[in-house]
Order: sequence, then C-alpha cells, then structure tokens
Amino acid sequence: MKDLQQALSESGMQGMLDNPEREIQLLTGIAERMLDQARAGGADAAAISVSSSLGRHVTVRLGDIDVLEDARDRGLSLTVYCKRSSGTVSTADMSPDALDQAVEQALAIARHTQPDPAGGLADADQMAKDTSGDFDIWHPQRFEMAELIARATEMEQAGLEFDQQVTNSEGASVSANASLGVYANTHGFNGHAQRTHYGQHCVLVARDDSGMQRDWDWDDQRRWDLLTDPATTGLGAARKTLRRLGARKAPTGPSLVLFNTDTALGLIRHLVGAVSGGNLYRRSSFLLDKAGQSVFPDWVDIGEQPHRPAGQRSSRFDSEGVATSDQPLVEGGVLSRYVLSSYSARKLGLETTANAGGVRNLMFKPGDQSQDDLIRSMQRGLVVTELMGQGVNLVTGDYSRGASGYWVENGEIAYPVEEITIAGNLADMFKQLQAAGSDVESRRNIQVPSLLVDGMTIAGE
Repeated sequence: MKDLQQALSESGMQGMLDNPEREIQLLTGIAERMLDQARAGGADAAAISVSSSLGRHVTVRLGDIDVLEDARDRGLSLTVYCKRSSGTVSTADMSPDALDQAVEQALAIARHTQPDPAGGLADADQMAKDTSGDFDIWHPQRFEMAELIARATEMEQAGLEFDQQVTNSEGASVSANASLGVYANTHGFNGHAQRTHYGQHCVLVARDDSGMQRDWDWDDQRRWDLLTDPATTGLGAARKTLRRLGARKAPTGPSLVLFNTDTALGLIRHLVGAVSGGNLYRRSSFLLDKAGQSVFPDWVDIGEQPHRPAGQRSSRFDSEGVATSDQPLVEGGVLSRYVLSSYSARKLGLETTANAGGVRNLMFKPGDQSQDDLIRSMQRGLVVTELMGQGVNLVTGDYSRGASGYWVENGEIAYPVEEITIAGNLADMFKQLQAAGSDVESRRNIQVPSLLVDGMTIAGE
C-alpha cells in the first residue's frame, strides 16, 4: 500500500461513487495498520470499524431554501482488549500521526480499566466465512444541489396548491447519501459494506374555523429512480393534513385500537427493546425469562431476514463479524430467542444471536385483511396515526402515550381525534392482538402491518 498520507490525498471522496473499491482498499489498509499497531503495543485482541460517507440534504420552506448540507466524512472506532480490559477511541482525523495517537490512547485506557469477563471479541469460529453480496443496496448517483432543490420545491408546491385550506409548510426535504464501511478484527476477519439511501418528505399545515393541523408524507429508497414522484408526496401530505381538520377528543373508556403501520412500528420496537441483551442482563425487561413462552396469539410470526435483497440492513455479518442467517424471533406466538451480541450473550450465559448492532430486516408476517377491512371489523374504536410522549416502561410493560388519529363508528371513520391518551400494558397488548393487516410498510428495517389491539383504555372526553 502507498504511504497513507499520499493515499489519503489522492483519494478524493467524490471518487468513491465511481470507484468504491479504491475507497474500500484505503479503509481496509487503515484498519490493518491500526490492528497491527494494537497487537504490537500489547493488545490481546482488537476490532475496528472504518467508514466513509457522502451526503447531500436540502430543505425548502415556502419556496425559499431553508437548509443546504453537503457532508463528506471519514471516521473510525477502535477497541483494544488487554486481559479482558478494554479501551475504545473514535476519531475523524485520518492523518498518520492521529491514527498512531489513537492506538496509544486506546491501549492506555485498557491498561487503566477493570477486566470484564464478558468482554472481548466474538468467538473466532462464529465469524462469517462468506462476506460477499451487495444485496442490491448500492446505487450511487451524483447530484447537483440545484436538482435536489428543484425536487423539494416541486414537492412543497404541489401540496400547497392542492387546496386553499393548506396555508403553511414546515418544509419539504430531499436527501441523497452513500456510505462505505469496513469492519476488521484480530481473528483475521475483514468485511465491508456499501449502501446508498435516498429520501424525501414534506410537512404541511392546514387551517379552518376549528384551528390548524399538520401532517406529512414521505418516501425512502435505495435507488433514486424508485423514489415516488415528488408531487405525489406533496399531494399525500396535503390530503393527510386536510383529513385532520376538525379534530376533537375521543370518548373515554375501554376500546379497540388499530395502530397504523407508522405507530405499530413502535410496538415492535418495544418488543425488540424488551428482548435485547442489555435490558435482560440488567433485569430491566418485562419479558425477562420469557424465551420459549407464548407472548403473542398463535398466529403471530416475526423473524429476521438479514440476506433479503434490497433490505434496509441486509448483511452477511453483524457489527462484530458474526455470520447472520434467517431466524425467527416469534414463532406461532412463542418468543423463540433473545436479541444478543457476544457481550450480552456472555453476561447471560448464552450464545450470540448475531445481533450486535441490532436486528436486520425484522418482518412481522402480515394478515389477509386490508386496513379498511380491519376498520369495518372493529365497528367502533380508535385508529392511531400518531403517538406523542415517552410513556413506556420496559421494566413493567406499562404503556401510556398521547395519541391522535380517527374515531370509528359503525365500521367507518367518523371524525379525526386529538389530545387523547391511550394506556395499557405491553404484555397484555401483545396477547390481545386481534388481527394484523395486509398493509406492511416495506421501506423500513422493521416491517410491520397495521395491528388491531383489544383491551386498551382511552382518556379523551
């Protein structure tokens, strides 16, 4: 490899779009250099993540440019282990002197910390042997800021011109990002990933005699050409905002609650949090010791698909290099396993589930009813489209959050609602799931359909 300083100066970051292999080679060289230095300095083991990213973001508000961002970053995080004591440093300075200093600092930290029996790299025999596959998630494209500004302007203008009751905007945004990353450790593992991400969203405000309301629409894709037409996103934001006008409080009392795909996502995120190793070994989860037990109705299946083509977090390995594979989380309503890194697994006396860095493409198996079908079947109740506040206790499962959405009477949406609270307990809510819709939101890492829950309490009128 060329002298590092020369390689850095010759590798313009814009070049990573045309020649990602060159950038990956540079990042790999940095990783190998620092791992060699760590071992030479006395480390028993070490791991490093090195990344490069390019990003452009614009926001237009009422036709004027509100935000312009052009980010070009390189950075790394190095962890060294000395007799189970660890030291971690991070830096965005890739100069040779700064890298040398980072290794020295990591070693110094490790020498002054207490040993942790659960610390260290994941076991060598768990490292992924196959690190190939781009999973159709690398689609780089160059953009001038003017192109992004024009797209954001078109999006906002379409929404503002849709109806005279749409009177204001909180902005329309467009972003384009590309990232490369290398993970390596002293087991000899070396793997890389490359991803692109394109997004747009628009937030509008409408007014009538009852007051003002806001809502939004959005899209995220790995490929630029798959993004929804910007006018469609703007019109979607306008229509959703207009539907919110005239909102009032819902009746107080027990009720069926239908969480749409946006708010149902939160329920499954709470599930993941409750079965994650950190909360389990701290004994701060309402699902402690529940592996192998029924926590949902028997029709519920939830599983990871980390090798899914075009998946948001598809990868052959987790952030410790452990090989990933398709595996259930909930099967037939039974909690099949926990979500563990090697560290949390050791703390619990278990094996890693290749979830260092979180879950990857977690899929809730959809039902066969549309959201309209679920609304008709519930007859009377609440459709939740937005949640506010942080009233979730993962230790007890207690759940209480501000909400807005729509009230249903006789199987039809009757009127929009706001300024209400919905309450329950997550353990009961999971058990009392009545149905899942067919409308899975496929643009996220955790993909969830609408979920109909019984036995919740509404505080409204």
